[in-house]
Amino acid sequence: MRGLKRLKSMKVLITDNLGGVGIDRFQQEPGCDVDVKVGLPPEELIRIITAYDALVIRSATRVTEELLAAAENLKVIGRAGIGLDNVDIPAATRRGIVVMNTPGGNVITTAEHTIAMMLALSRNIPKGTSSMKSGRWEKKTLQGREVFNKVMGVIGFGKVGSIVADLARGLKMQVLVYDPYVTPERIEKAGFQSVPLEGLYRRSDYITIHIPKLNNTDGFVDQEAFRLMKDGVMLINCARGGIVDESALCDAIHSGKVAGAALDVFDNEPPIDSPLLQLDQVICTPHIGASTEEAQANVAIAVANQIIDYLKNGTIVNAVNVPSVTGEILKRLGPFLSLAEPMGCLQAQLIKGPIKEVIIEYRGDFLGLDLSAVTTSVLKGLLDPIAKDDINFVNAPVIAKEMGITVTEKETPDAQEYLNLITVEIATTQMTSTVSGTIFGKNQARVVRINSFRLEMIPKGHLALIHNVDVPGSIGEIGTMLGNYNINIGRMQVGQEEEGDRNIIFLATDTPIPEFVVEELRALRTVKSVTPLEF
Repeated sequence: MRGLKRLKSMKVLITDNLGGVGIDRFQQEPGCDVDVKVGLPPEELIRIITAYDALVIRSATRVTEELLAAAENLKVIGRAGIGLDNVDIPAATRRGIVVMNTPGGNVITTAEHTIAMMLALSRNIPKGTSSMKSGRWEKKTLQGREVFNKVMGVIGFGKVGSIVADLARGLKMQVLVYDPYVTPERIEKAGFQSVPLEGLYRRSDYITIHIPKLNNTDGFVDQEAFRLMKDGVMLINCARGGIVDESALCDAIHSGKVAGAALDVFDNEPPIDSPLLQLDQVICTPHIGASTEEAQANVAIAVANQIIDYLKNGTIVNAVNVPSVTGEILKRLGPFLSLAEPMGCLQAQLIKGPIKEVIIEYRGDFLGLDLSAVTTSVLKGLLDPIAKDDINFVNAPVIAKEMGITVTEKETPDAQEYLNLITVEIATTQMTSTVSGTIFGKNQARVVRINSFRLEMIPKGHLALIHNVDVPGSIGEIGTMLGNYNINIGRMQVGQEEEGDRNIIFLATDTPIPEFVVEELRALRTVKSVTPLEF
């Protein structure tokens, strides 16, 4: 990261509401100068940010690329809480700024809020309160339902989802769990039934959502999902807005498919003019799932301690864009980390089928370093494109274990013709894939082997992996076709099969190759396969 030196003095800016105990912790630290400026307009924040070493936020402050460009001295961003939807993490990473969160401080609070919402919905508590305060006594119209012996479907068995499942079990509910990245054995060992998603939809009386908001979970609970659900189902979402298609939910409530919904999160917050707010069957809270005194104190103290430890000692804890290691080790590991994550990302795009095993072999001289952070970097690159969880350097090993993936590390002193060599072998239910990489010079990451092919590939940008027959004119045909569609080839690497008549070609293009062009490339007489890759 930004060549961090031990700071004798540190300037910290807090721009969102932080618990008083967190502010006190900063103020009590010798050499720490803390400013609390809540509710700054974006242009004012951009104007003053250059003076600060650390920025402490919650969900209100938007940390944009424009803000980061002005943050010339910023070294760390700390989120008091979990969600980082409001932070441009890739932009922060490019500028060497560590982004931390506090993932453990509010999981119990959020799980408890989920159960509270379910009970309030089932027993019409908001309606009853409103009617009594209006001077009415409407016992007959407020008849509710018991949760005892009902079926609770939990989507996502992470930190919050697993606690919700346990609390529901305490209410004597039957609990079904869907999470394709947690092994059924682990779910069943915890005492719950692992089911396919369709089975969960068809059998559940209550459905609660505990997955992150990602590209592939946007609109996850959609019109088709509601069609599969039981008539009269109740839905709870205290995870993230956008996971539930709000228009489809409205339709499902109007049709009677959904008897009620309890929502703490929305597509747009605040949800001005949302039709959901006009429905009697919907109860809602303003994204307060993590808002308890205990949780706010926990995350405030945690973020203060993490930032102080980083600025004073270079120690990284709960970072989402770099491994949790000390500053000196991070500096020495940097080149290997820059190689390992793209190698994992490459493997994710080459393999087919669920992953069973990851074997990482370190050959040669690695300067006596503890390479566990490099292994984590491989796992992050591997899991990021395929897992629904938000993968980071904190949770990658845990999620790999939850997915039933065996991770093995090996060290061998002989790297043959290289000073050092990292080899990542992935075994899935359908295949085995092997990728090797090394560092040229001081920090130039190169992939030097893919299965039986040798090459020198820079793992960066928009690439296409092409297997073709090694005959005269074959590479020219590929270049001509791309030229016909004004797709510029920035660089090309060609590797040869050790024994055989095939080449492996890596093309780096200025823009992604459209799918219809990929199909035309596959139709060329000498081309055996084309795999687009993104890094």
